[in-house]
Order: sequence, then C-alpha cells, then structure tokens
Amino acid sequence: MPSYDPRSTALVLIDLQKGIVPGDKGPRSGEAVVATAAALAERFRKAGAPVVLVHVGFTAAEAPSLEVDAPRLPKDGTPAGFADFVDGVRQDGDIVVLKHHWGAFTGTDLDLQLRRRGVRTVVVAGIATNFGVESTVRSAWELSYDVVVVEDACTSRSTELHEFAVRHILPQIARLVESDAITLA
Repeated sequence: MPSYDPRSTALVLIDLQKGIVPGDKGPRSGEAVVATAAALAERFRKAGAPVVLVHVGFTAAEAPSLEVDAPRLPKDGTPAGFADFVDGVRQDGDIVVLKHHWGAFTGTDLDLQLRRRGVRTVVVAGIATNFGVESTVRSAWELSYDVVVVEDACTSRSTELHEFAVRHILPQIARLVESDAITLA
C-alpha cells in the first residue's frame, strides 16, 4: 500500500465542475468520480496535505486555438456557470487554479504554488482521463514531480479513451493506484 508524506504531497483534482461532470462518461460516471475524489480530498485535508482544485474556463479572447480538424470548444468562450465547482468539492483552504487549456500547468501558477509548499509528489484525479488528467500528468512529469494517478477517481468521454490512457500512456510517466490504497503518513 503506497504511503505518502503529507508535507511533500499534494492532491490535484481536475475539472470537477458543473460544465464537465454531467453527461455520458466511461468507465464510471462523473458523479462517481466526484464522490471518490471528495473522499480522497478529505483524507488529504485531515493529513494537512494541500488540495488543489483545477477548473477550466475562458473567454473568446483566452480560448486556445480553434484551428483544428475536430473543434469541440465553444468559440465564444465557456458559458456562465460552466467553470463552477460541483457541490461538495471545494473547501476553505483549498488552492484553486483556473486554466484555459487542457493541462493544469500551462499558463497557470500551479508549479509555483506547489514548489512554495515543498511539494515533490502530485496525486492527480479527475475528468477527463485522456485530456485534462493526462495533460496535467505529462507536464508534472516533465517538471520532475513524482506523479500518482488515482484510477478509480478518473473517467473520460468513453471507457475506450480512459482505458487507452490508463494502459498505454500514464504507466510510463506515473504510478497508477486505487483511492483506497493511498495513505498519508
């Protein structure tokens, strides 16, 4: 069972927000991910480890390039309420990061926030496994953090997309664990 030092480990939760959690997901629902992530966050808070809540939102001027073959982002920016966290996720003392791209490090102060707190290990979970989670994990690994992905606190647009990331990409740059296996000591 993996044990992590709460003085040097942070939980980073990706896009547990009103505009992303609902809708079809796989292999588990967005609501199931929120429940698992919220319980995990409470364990981190009780241990004194930082909890980082990342959400995405942007105006038309802040939007990433939409000059792609299969655009899915709204060209006028995200609608009102889209970036709001779902109920029960955010608590006083959490670090909040607003991103404008898939990854939580690109164009944000997340790396600075973590390094100032002495964080060397990031535990990552959220939605979507092969978009926001994977992009954040790639950047964290490139920044020389030890990275842990909580598989049962992640989901994607489909089971196939989730499974591809979990089987082929994430094991090369992170450790994959289940939420109940994580201890902080």
